[in-house]
Amino acid sequence: MAHLELDTVPYRDGDRTERNRRYLRIWLGVVLFALFALVLVGGATRLTDSGLSITQWKPIHGVIPPLSTAEWEEELQLYRQIPQYQEINRGMSLDEFKYIFWWEWAHRLLARAIGLIFALPLAVFWVTGRVEKRLKLPLLGILALGGLQGFVGWWMVSSGLVERTDVSQYRLATHLMIACFIFASCVWIYRGLCPQHQDAPPTRHSKKVAILITVMTLFQVYLGALVAGLDAGFAYNEWPLIDNAIIPEGLFSHQPAWINVFENPLTVQFIHRLGAYALFGVVLAHMIASLRLAPKSTHARRAVILFALVTIQATIGIITLLLRVPVQWGVLHQGGALVVLAFAVSHWRGFIGAYPHPDEPLARQLVR
Repeated sequence: MAHLELDTVPYRDGDRTERNRRYLRIWLGVVLFALFALVLVGGATRLTDSGLSITQWKPIHGVIPPLSTAEWEEELQLYRQIPQYQEINRGMSLDEFKYIFWWEWAHRLLARAIGLIFALPLAVFWVTGRVEKRLKLPLLGILALGGLQGFVGWWMVSSGLVERTDVSQYRLATHLMIACFIFASCVWIYRGLCPQHQDAPPTRHSKKVAILITVMTLFQVYLGALVAGLDAGFAYNEWPLIDNAIIPEGLFSHQPAWINVFENPLTVQFIHRLGAYALFGVVLAHMIASLRLAPKSTHARRAVILFALVTIQATIGIITLLLRVPVQWGVLHQGGALVVLAFAVSHWRGFIGAYPHPDEPLARQLVR
């Protein structure tokens, strides 16, 4: 009887909590859209070799682009001092410089805008008591990670200003991975604030497989960043063979052997392909198991969608490779990776369920 009485007690301020969660979801949805756009612009910046066009880091003053011919000439003169201009773009006209400048400027402006889009509403929600206690530390962590990302971005750019004609692939991968962690964290919190079905997992291993898929997706993104940093996509543009072989020679031509995983374009692209095959296989097996054991569950439906997204992304990757990485296809491939990551994180979060209602009786939470 006590349990029945507890079960019929209405939540205190339940409507207010749901309204606050809806506000947070809208805000996080805007943040996710902006992050998605930022990564796409970052991909285009990399593919157009625009990332070194702004040679100084001016977090505040840098918002204002050159406004006169003299200011444009000053920016171009700074660019002429770095190896990329001297060894690759010598003789570049001012109009040609403006093209690469605007890509990098847009990337930096969007990054600054996201900082405001995240920080200002968070402050308002925090002061007005709309942020639940369990979310305060994670949201502050995302904010801190965003601040760190700004420093990492300049750390990446600075690697190409003195001795190199491009940025370090290690720093590029670090920059992209931090962006993905921020993006995935926002998806995680957004998903937890959404109402969710409480279907039983198809198997006792379903949640673990969902975690594995998320980790594998992040690993693929990391490998993709190494491929981009080494311009490995512009070589070995055949499929399913690579360098006219299933297992090409020269995978370990650099010494020491481990350095090939990070600095040999052939090895990095080969591992990226293997990672794609492995991810495809795991997602396929996960979908088959889910449909066989719980075909009508929400988990099974998500597994089907996830398999479809991975298949589409793999197809885009193959086309991008065969076409020798046109900018639009390269950006599409990078965007597809974020879509797969978002859905993989959401799928994993779906096995945990929504955040418990803050006004829900403790006994009810323990039953979940």
